[in-house]
Amino acid sequence: MSTKDYLEKDYYKVLGVAKGASQEEIKKSYRKLARKHHPDANKNDADAEAKFKEVSEAYDVLSDAKRRKEYDAVRSMPSGFRGGQQGGGFGFDLGDLFGQTGTSGGGTGGAGGAGERIGDLFGGLFNRGGGTGTRPGGTRRARRGADVETDVTLSFARAMNGVTIPIKLTSEAACPTCRGTGAKSGTVPRVCPNCEGTGQETRNLGDFGFSEPCHLCHGRGLVVDDPCETCHGSGRATGTRTIQARIPAGVRDGQRIRVKGKGAPGESGGPAGDLYVNIKVTPHAVFGRKGDNLTITVPITYPEAVLGGKIQVPTFQGQPVTLQLPEGTPNGRTLRVKGRGASRRDGTKGDLLVTVDVQVPQKVDDASRAVLEQLRVSHVGDDLRGDLLRQAKTE
Repeated sequence: MSTKDYLEKDYYKVLGVAKGASQEEIKKSYRKLARKHHPDANKNDADAEAKFKEVSEAYDVLSDAKRRKEYDAVRSMPSGFRGGQQGGGFGFDLGDLFGQTGTSGGGTGGAGGAGERIGDLFGGLFNRGGGTGTRPGGTRRARRGADVETDVTLSFARAMNGVTIPIKLTSEAACPTCRGTGAKSGTVPRVCPNCEGTGQETRNLGDFGFSEPCHLCHGRGLVVDDPCETCHGSGRATGTRTIQARIPAGVRDGQRIRVKGKGAPGESGGPAGDLYVNIKVTPHAVFGRKGDNLTITVPITYPEAVLGGKIQVPTFQGQPVTLQLPEGTPNGRTLRVKGRGASRRDGTKGDLLVTVDVQVPQKVDDASRAVLEQLRVSHVGDDLRGDLLRQAKTE
């Protein structure tokens, strides 16, 4: 709405009161008209809705003593100042003066000084809150919904493959009774007189200041005189809903997934918050996880460790792979199988880390014992523990 259109409106006529009406008369008339034209009482009636908005707009201005005084002062100026070329009037929109302080040229001649004075005097009527996002009539700014957090437990296989799961959420939403206004049916909230609808107030601390939620309206920008019986004036109620969330393949235990826009709904057209899903993955009987790599421990025999050879190793949900053990493979050595690990964000996969575990037989038959005795005899001269014993004495 232009400044000219705004000033041409007769808010006293809209509310059906005289210019000198008291605040009580204005309030009484407003409540009567608000009940009459409220959307709840006039389903799918566009004219009633428009009238309701017009009545609310008029009350926002006339119920505030300072704004009413400014409105009356500007309305009392010659009509030429309000954009009408009447009887040799100036013929320009008063809105052209706001923000053009002390400028010359542009067809206004010597009006720069007047623009500065008028802008200083009446600018607050059209820019409440100093650029904080409010519009004429004290409309509050949109507020983003709160973030929501939940925990989800997945099997190892589901975490590896990715899955879409239903998540039941309990969070705040607009009250179904008052549709988020916080006001009792047939009434509407009014713009907070302290923060003028911004939801914020500034606290001065010497050489600097900071903004914080308004103490009167608690950041909503609105004050409710007749609160809703369901939400008690907050405009919010606890609701339960179920959403479908996609968990990407390869998520790890303890990972936190952000689902944008699935948190609590916003207010006044503001965006919804985000949903954060904390992942818990149950252990697998065979495979473990180390970053993007899978791990597995594979038992091998003593002869396989000494002589080397080929062994088969299982992969996760795939065919076994064959690994070549080198001769003299020590216990605990780790071999790598490329591309058989967990999925990464870029579409590639980690590796499978295979750790060998040399198994020592608990019992041996006579033939095996004879072979092992021969092996022991061949190593009689080896002093594997000599350095260890010497170091233990000297350290």
